[in-house]
Amino acid sequence: MIIQSANNPADWDHFLIAQPWSPFLQSWTMGEVYREIGQEPIRLELRDEEKIVGICQAIIVPARRGRHMMVQYGPVISNIRYQTSDIRSLVEELKKIAKKKGCSFIRISPFWPKEQKLEIPGATRSPMHLLAEHIWFLNLEGKTEEEIFKGMRATTRNLIRRAEKEGVTIHKSPDIDVFLRLHQQTHKRHHFTPYTDAFFQTQFSKFAPEHCTLYVATYQHKPIAASIHMHFGGETSYHHGASSFEYSKIPASYLLQWRAIQDALIRGDHIYNFWGISPSNAKKHPFAGVTTFKTGFGGELLELTPCMDIPLSARYYFTKSFELLRKWKRGF
Repeated sequence: MIIQSANNPADWDHFLIAQPWSPFLQSWTMGEVYREIGQEPIRLELRDEEKIVGICQAIIVPARRGRHMMVQYGPVISNIRYQTSDIRSLVEELKKIAKKKGCSFIRISPFWPKEQKLEIPGATRSPMHLLAEHIWFLNLEGKTEEEIFKGMRATTRNLIRRAEKEGVTIHKSPDIDVFLRLHQQTHKRHHFTPYTDAFFQTQFSKFAPEHCTLYVATYQHKPIAASIHMHFGGETSYHHGASSFEYSKIPASYLLQWRAIQDALIRGDHIYNFWGISPSNAKKHPFAGVTTFKTGFGGELLELTPCMDIPLSARYYFTKSFELLRKWKRGF
C-alpha cells in the first residue's frame, strides 16, 4: 500500500465516479477552480498494487483567521477494509504537507455516513461546520417523473402548479452575471458569508456545460430566481441558489427545482442532492427555512460524520476561540 501525489486527472475522476457517492468537491476540476482563485490543491492517492483505492484532495486556505488546509467531503476510500489504518496513513501525510505549507490546522469534513463511526486520528470536533452535515437527497433510481411528483408534499405540488399558472418560465442560461446580480440581493437580505464572484465565475467556467447548469426563472420578462446545479458521477447537486426579494411571493424556486429534477431524470442520474438542511428539532437553526422548502420535494436524510480539526500549532486555538464566538452569533 503506497500513498503518493496524484498526476492523472482521468484516473482520479474515474475512481471517484465509481464510488457509491461521488462528491464533486473531490473532483480534479474542483481543485483547479481553487487553484485559479489562489488556493493550492493538494492531491494524494492511495494505491494497492497499482490500483487506486483511495483519494484525498485538500486545499491550502490563506484565511485571515488562520492559514489552514481544508478537506471537503474527503478522503474517499473504496472499501471498508481500507478505512482504518490507511486513514491514519493519509492523515499523517496531510499533516506533513500542511506543516510545510505553514498551516496551523487541518479541517476535514468527510462524506462518511455517521453510523459508520470512522475516526480521524488526532482530530477534535470543529467549532464550525465546513460543509453540510445533514444532507437531504432524493433517490431517483427506477423512479418516474409521476412517482416523484406524487411523493412531494401537497403544498409543494400546489406551488409548482401555481408558478406555472402565473407564467413563470425556466430556462438554462450561459450568463453567470444573471446569477451574480440575484445572489447579491440574497446576500444583502439574509446576511450570510458569501462566496466571491470570482469563485462563482471560475466554478461555472470550469464545469459548464457538461457538469454544471445555471437555471434562471423568469417572470414578466424579468429574472427573479436562479440556481447552480452540479452534475457529476450520476448525481445532481443543488449547489447555489439566489432570488429577488421584490418577487418573493412568486413561487419560482419551486418550479426551478422541479425542472432540475426532471432534467436529472432525463440524464439518468440516480441521486438528486438538495445539500444541507437543519438538524431535527432545531427550529432556530439558520437552515430551518430552507429545510421546509427542500424536504417538501420528498426524499430522505443522510447524516454525515461531523467536521473535525487536527491542530498543528498553538495558533489554532486563537482561531477556535474566534469561530466559537462566530458560531454563537450566527445561531449555529
